[in-house]
Amino acid sequence: MHAPGFEDERRDYRLEVPEHFNFSRDVIDRWAEDPQRRALWWIDDHGKERQWTFAELARDSRMVAGGLARLGIRRGDVVLVLLPRVIEWWLASLGCFRLGAVVSPGTIQLSAKDIAHRIEAAGAACVITIPELAPRVEEAVETLGGSSPLKACIAAGGAWRPGWYGFADLLEGSEEFETADTRSDEMALLYFTSGTTGGPKMTVHTHASYPLGHLITGKFWLDLTEHDVHWNITDTGWAKAGWSSIFGPWHMGATIFAHHEERFHVRRALEILEEYPITSVCAPPTMLRMFVLEDLSRYDFSTLRSVVTAGEPLNPETYESWEAATGITIREGYGQTETVVIVGAFRGVAPRPGSMGVAAPGYDLQVIDDDGNVLPSGREGDLAVRVKPERPVGLFLEYWKEPERTARFFKGDWYITGDRAVRDDDGYFHFVGRADDVILSAAYRIGPFEVESALLEHEAVAESAVVASPDPVRGSVVKAFVVLSPGFEPSVDLARQLQQFVKRTTAPYKYPRKVEFVAELPKTVSGKIRRAELRQREAEG
Repeated sequence: MHAPGFEDERRDYRLEVPEHFNFSRDVIDRWAEDPQRRALWWIDDHGKERQWTFAELARDSRMVAGGLARLGIRRGDVVLVLLPRVIEWWLASLGCFRLGAVVSPGTIQLSAKDIAHRIEAAGAACVITIPELAPRVEEAVETLGGSSPLKACIAAGGAWRPGWYGFADLLEGSEEFETADTRSDEMALLYFTSGTTGGPKMTVHTHASYPLGHLITGKFWLDLTEHDVHWNITDTGWAKAGWSSIFGPWHMGATIFAHHEERFHVRRALEILEEYPITSVCAPPTMLRMFVLEDLSRYDFSTLRSVVTAGEPLNPETYESWEAATGITIREGYGQTETVVIVGAFRGVAPRPGSMGVAAPGYDLQVIDDDGNVLPSGREGDLAVRVKPERPVGLFLEYWKEPERTARFFKGDWYITGDRAVRDDDGYFHFVGRADDVILSAAYRIGPFEVESALLEHEAVAESAVVASPDPVRGSVVKAFVVLSPGFEPSVDLARQLQQFVKRTTAPYKYPRKVEFVAELPKTVSGKIRRAELRQREAEG
């Protein structure tokens, strides 16, 4: 159960929001007053290793802000940051906050088509990426033609390309840039997140809702102090990096540990946990399931004290296997691109395997029915956050340029998360599933419409329906049910061709790992595909 005092702390917790807030000034610069305080510890798989202090990050991010301003980037401009775990990701983000520009993170797996959509939809003024992605950015700009709003393209490291600036160019100016006095309600981040229909939604976060709101994440869920070394094993393109690779840990003055790798290797990750004085880890359930398949008795995790996970439900067997091998209990957390952590096994809360945890401090979270009534324990309903009379800190502002879509997720006094849950008698929430068709696979959030659209571009595909299929490691994988066009026959070779086609057409992580050819798809009377029927079929095996 909960430790004495936690319920009082949760009930009484209030995060005061100042009129103005800027994470780079009010957090980074504050820690930088101690010139020796370490902020970032970075390694790669080629023997490179470096550490940065908060003072160094403060200095360099001021230079980046000034460099962006010299290129014509202004306060309120959207900057696409498509970078892996390299120092430029942190400097670009902090530099944009200082300038008052809006950071729009993205994975380096994005295709040229994805990048073009983001540039156009967000009206992006700048792209910062690695040289390897430059051809895709150029293809995206060519696709947009004269309608491209880009003012500058910046390459981080590597060879310079015609028409591009080098990230190093941003670091050649003055260190005296004056940080923008951004309002707390001013736009700070723009995340693209998959939906059931259409392209990705543009989720708007203000300087209060994310950079400030993640104080809850760092203090109560990650449970970090300035003495911790925290490793978040996740891609920088996702909102989870905001939770655990920048805002949460640095609010608490902790050192962020980063391992830059081209591909995840489970044994290398375990070796790093043994080799470095890492005290806290955040890893998606997929990786934890891979960890417990190894012989953990071979490793010594003597400095590790905390392991948390989020992104999808974690099966109880993984909890039990990890705890038996290490003596450390995994603490689960739940949130969305639209929120900070809103449910979790927080400090002072006993983890309950199979449960997401309890409501976060500052949040009134309930399970409600279709009419907005709070349901009693044991009843399944919509997981919802109370937003009236007081909107909690950490909740997104809106889906940008889509007021109707935004309105659909706010019902009366509630923000409807889109997830179904059950609350037990002790206040623990248990995830039931998505209320829509979005697929959660290895912590990736994949909209079926995006995959179906890619498949339909192939001449062999007449119709397709994409759903989640249970998987012991990834939780779920993408499965495509395909109706073939006349003249094509089902075959293993054709299935592979379709998989490769989707990889080339959209981001590779979205491709269907399973393909089943069918004569027809189940549909409603009005002709809509009954994905729920296909999901049920998959769940039953």
